[in-house]
Amino acid sequence: MKDVQFGELPFLKYDHNVWTCAYSPDGTSFTVALSDGNINVYATSNWERTWILSGHSQNVSSVAYSPNGDQVVSGSHDRTVRVWDVTTGDCLYIFIGHTSQVYTVTYSPQGNVIASRDGDGTIRFWDMESRDCRSIISGYGFISDMAFSPKGDNVAFGSSDLSVRIWDVGSGECRSILIGHTAGALSIAYTTHGDLLMSKDWHNVARVWEVESGACRCIVNGYGYAVLSPKGNQIALHSPHEEGVKLWDIETGLCIRRLSGHKGGICRVVYSPQGDQLVSGDSDLVVRLWDVETGECRHTMTGHTGTVTKVLFSPKGDYIVSVGYDNTVRLWNVGSGFSRQIPRYHSGGVMCLEYSPKRNQVASCGMDPMIRLWEAETGVYKRTLTGHSDRVNKISYSPHEDLLGSCSHDTTVRLWNVESGACLHTLVGHTDAVYNVAFSSRGDQIASAGPDNTVRLWNVNTGECQHILIGHISSTIWYVTYSPQGDRVASAGMDGVVKLWDVETGACQHTLTGHSRGIQRIVYSPNGNQIASASNDRTVRLWDVKTGMCSHIFIGHQNDVIRVVYSPQGHQVASASYDDDKTVRLWDTTSGECLHTLVGHEKDIDAIAYSPRGGLIASWSDTGEARLWDIETGDCCWNLDYDGSTRPGGYLLIHPFAWLTPDVDSFITGCSDGSVRRWDVTREEDQCRVQMRWTSANGQLTVEGACVQDAQGLSDLNKRLLKQRGATGEPSVRLHEASKNVMRMASVVSKLKSSTSNTEALNLSSTSPAISLTRHSEQQTEQATDARTLED
Repeated sequence: MKDVQFGELPFLKYDHNVWTCAYSPDGTSFTVALSDGNINVYATSNWERTWILSGHSQNVSSVAYSPNGDQVVSGSHDRTVRVWDVTTGDCLYIFIGHTSQVYTVTYSPQGNVIASRDGDGTIRFWDMESRDCRSIISGYGFISDMAFSPKGDNVAFGSSDLSVRIWDVGSGECRSILIGHTAGALSIAYTTHGDLLMSKDWHNVARVWEVESGACRCIVNGYGYAVLSPKGNQIALHSPHEEGVKLWDIETGLCIRRLSGHKGGICRVVYSPQGDQLVSGDSDLVVRLWDVETGECRHTMTGHTGTVTKVLFSPKGDYIVSVGYDNTVRLWNVGSGFSRQIPRYHSGGVMCLEYSPKRNQVASCGMDPMIRLWEAETGVYKRTLTGHSDRVNKISYSPHEDLLGSCSHDTTVRLWNVESGACLHTLVGHTDAVYNVAFSSRGDQIASAGPDNTVRLWNVNTGECQHILIGHISSTIWYVTYSPQGDRVASAGMDGVVKLWDVETGACQHTLTGHSRGIQRIVYSPNGNQIASASNDRTVRLWDVKTGMCSHIFIGHQNDVIRVVYSPQGHQVASASYDDDKTVRLWDTTSGECLHTLVGHEKDIDAIAYSPRGGLIASWSDTGEARLWDIETGDCCWNLDYDGSTRPGGYLLIHPFAWLTPDVDSFITGCSDGSVRRWDVTREEDQCRVQMRWTSANGQLTVEGACVQDAQGLSDLNKRLLKQRGATGEPSVRLHEASKNVMRMASVVSKLKSSTSNTEALNLSSTSPAISLTRHSEQQTEQATDARTLED
């Protein structure tokens, strides 16, 4: 990863595995424990190493600061516990007595006692005044975790005898035993106030206990990772069999939010000290910062080349640290205000885009629970519609464009007032994810469908379910659409049939059979007389709506046909296939002849769409490939190839493309990196010129190979960061013309890879003066070779 991101600090690289790390209570010191037995201590003001604490002969498995931050305790596989002076770097004490590897060490909140846990099922308490072993806990089997209560009078631990015990530190006696787990407790955590305790066992069952009474308040099953919020009102959960993180309300026992965006297995989840944010790291090498209240991904942090194994907040919550199998510790400043800004991108691939001509507005939804509204002309962000608790699969404007319908993996359909952003109705009834929604032509009804094998028709004004349409045979319904006249609704799914329903009575008028495999898309012709269906049997069929008869079968694709659209005039149908086919075919709807086979895509096609005037057809891959084709000649008149992200999953649902106004050929696209972009098309003889007008992506600065020899005013942190990113030369030490606020950096040739239409500054680090480059449109930055300005 060679792009510098906002808030990024220089990373710490080691020759040995990073075992663990910790902040001092005031956040001014930071400690990294390594597998070679050494401990590195840093001053967080400049991230310079102050000490290497050497003495352990094997892995240092745990480190913890004393409450006043002047000491560090460490536990090692060499069976010893050591106490270090952070100011001098001296080893003050060595505690010997463990007969096995020491896994955990921690100070009591008062700092007068150290607890250490080993692999033999023993906890030892060390008195810091006498430096003697005060008491020993043993005989309960393997002890997997322990935690001091906030007052420090008790220690809770879970063991392989299936119990959780609360131990009185002063008397050395067991205060209470919490029974209920069917496997040994794996992790233990108190809330900030100490009134609740959470334990999770090896069978992935998490229990929340009332400390005073010992009563079990909440049980959550099936999650491999569980973290209790500081206030004790929520649990963050992750299952290896599900995508994302779920936030579970302890009082109601319900999932209130799902944080979607990670593409790999999530390894670590941590709440901020205030409990309002959450950070997660995973095997796809990405760290994400989430807003707990809204579920929005506030920041995506990349750079690790190995699985992220640990994440933590600084004591004030303004910095994030991530540790990976790549032997690096990466540092991020998220306290400058950036993490509180509304992100201009979805935290995952864009699933659907819709355009509102009357409002000149674009709506987007993606792999996160958010719907975002943009001004189509300028790309100015308007608002975020929040309410769904899981990814949003489809959105649709009403015919009057005053309402927006959405459907989600959270099993609900929502109706939104576009002007105010208010959710007018939450339509509940589906028993599984909802994949598709569509408004009737009159706008008084909305249809929804999904894998629960039903189509539901809802009254837009009251939110009442008017009809439940049942008839598809035990299969997912992928698509539902109204006829142009609004009197019928058509549905299709994996059972390979198309059904036509009367919207007034809910009766099935026709069942169109003929496909031998599932159907991915259906679409009415502009006049409503025909329906085209695209199927996994590699064919497209045209159906007469009145008779239900198949009028044409289009054969030619070499793999599943996943997209089909009519031309604006209805004389053509375009179809697209994927995998080893990757072609678009144009068919004459009267003769059934294949007019053109459009060849050239190297990546799977996610969307096809005729331009409003019908002279062009676009084909788009959300992983980084776009083409425009002349429908008369079949020639490709423009193409774009770039490095896209990996497909987020659920490709059958993705439609990240929409044309805009009929007078001008402009279109919007959505990508797997979560960004939305607008492009303008101009025709020049037989070629098209396409320029990107705006993008919602956040800016990054590419500095690999850039010379910073004459750069002035850089902080030490930014110098180190630029060096790590491949910049060459030594920046000037001081300013030669202090009276000037802006100077030229003539030798820096760099570019912003992603930009917005607004002029903003991108700071490499928000903690000190930094290189600031003015953002331009992406086209301007590609062409720019002039010197950039340096702000002091």
